[in-house]
Amino acid sequence: MSHAPCQERYLGMRPGDLDSKPYARFWNPRMAPLAQHFREALARGPVATPLMPAVADSARALENGSCPIENGYALLPGGSMHLALRTDLPGTSPEMVDWWFGWHSAEPERYKLWHPQAHVHAAWCAKNPPNAPSLRGRERYLGRTSCVDEYLGSTLGSYAIRFIPPAELGFDEQKLADPRRATCVCARVGFANLPFDFGYLAHHVSRVEGGAVMHSRFWVGGSYAAPRRGGLLGSAVLWGVQRVLKPRRTDAEDLLVHCAQEMPHLASFLPEIYAEFGTS
Repeated sequence: MSHAPCQERYLGMRPGDLDSKPYARFWNPRMAPLAQHFREALARGPVATPLMPAVADSARALENGSCPIENGYALLPGGSMHLALRTDLPGTSPEMVDWWFGWHSAEPERYKLWHPQAHVHAAWCAKNPPNAPSLRGRERYLGRTSCVDEYLGSTLGSYAIRFIPPAELGFDEQKLADPRRATCVCARVGFANLPFDFGYLAHHVSRVEGGAVMHSRFWVGGSYAAPRRGGLLGSAVLWGVQRVLKPRRTDAEDLLVHCAQEMPHLASFLPEIYAEFGTS
């Protein structure tokens, strides 16, 4: 998988970028300050590793609402990082979130709406499926890969986000059958320009009074890193990849801040943009 160059990549919008975009009014470069619970998580620093479940145990905890830590991160002895965030999404529903993940990668300007201070570019890594117009909800993004350029902290990276069925991370698909009540966006994450994956993500969204709540989880580096290709190449470089991809405390903080900014910002316009373009 390669991140093929197309147009110039840059942060923000330039004159003319939104002239032909029907969603131009949703561009808002001003972002709200970090919520207090995110600031507290950053100030606290790493938590004990048993408080941040691995992939195999996280689905059950999220489905049962039994997560001991809702906002924070842990740095594990094996070189991996576990990260958790909770975002309240007033006026929003799980099906709106599903629609967004199937809609935003079609144009970089759409992706920039989500995080105007960090998102640079997005594109699907393959053409739309032939039946794309008839697809709805999770069908619009499952099995597809979004290639994105974005800043984490001050570092610009190119990433490949391959969306996978929630069942692959242990979630009960029956509990996600009604997107008006719940959904879970799951993905394998890696480099766009290198044949390596380095983690997983899950955004579990549940309907609550007045909107929805999103519990986001990231598992990065260490044992979660692996070559995208198998065979002899994979066997030869796996050990090296896992040793090199060891997130540091600053990496955890940068990812936590990025997610803590983009999800509330998305919630600030998602109900309106869905009402206008939710059938497209």
